[in-house]
Amino acid sequence: MPTGSTDAPPPVLQAHDVHKSYGRRHVLRGADLTVSPGQLVAVVGENGAGKSTLLRALAGILPVDRGEVALTGTLGYCPQDPVLNGSLTVEQHLHYFAAARRLPDLRRGHELVRILGYEKYGHAVVGELSGGTRQKLNLTLALLHDPDVLLLDEPYQGLDWETYLRFWDLVDDLRTRGRAVVIITHLVFEQDRFDLLACLTGGRLTPRTTAGSVHHADA
Repeated sequence: MPTGSTDAPPPVLQAHDVHKSYGRRHVLRGADLTVSPGQLVAVVGENGAGKSTLLRALAGILPVDRGEVALTGTLGYCPQDPVLNGSLTVEQHLHYFAAARRLPDLRRGHELVRILGYEKYGHAVVGELSGGTRQKLNLTLALLHDPDVLLLDEPYQGLDWETYLRFWDLVDDLRTRGRAVVIITHLVFEQDRFDLLACLTGGRLTPRTTAGSVHHADA
């Protein structure tokens, strides 16, 4: 009897039975998530549900109380609040992050700066930039090394409409090249863009497919 296709690629990110508490406050109570190459996943939920806690646990920067997180390949993480040095320029950030990632050049960084439309700020001190431009740099640094898995916490906060559209073009390109993207979002009207919606309630994730999964499969 046929058992279905066995050609599906293995997951690039898996979380199993993840628990996290802060004192007596139980935030994650057995969260499970499986992300495949080229998959675009939205994590949704009410304020205080633990979405950012989950993303930090997936990124490996927050130890969990119980459970496992397994990553295959490289990771990029873009927190909601940019972690930047206000006394350095945009170009200096690119150089330092490229050196940390042992990248041979800044071609990818300059390409991302162009795509996100903030070339004129290359030599501007970050502390003098608008919140939206800092968020563009935040996203650029997360993508600098072309990671296999990208975790984004409300990445379009402060972006103007044109940059918002460029952001989705960038995500589509990543997806086409087999990169997995997990986004925390409150934008209900964008749900059809995603292959999978994972709703975080009661400390657990409830996944459901969307129209986007059908569109992606037909592409």
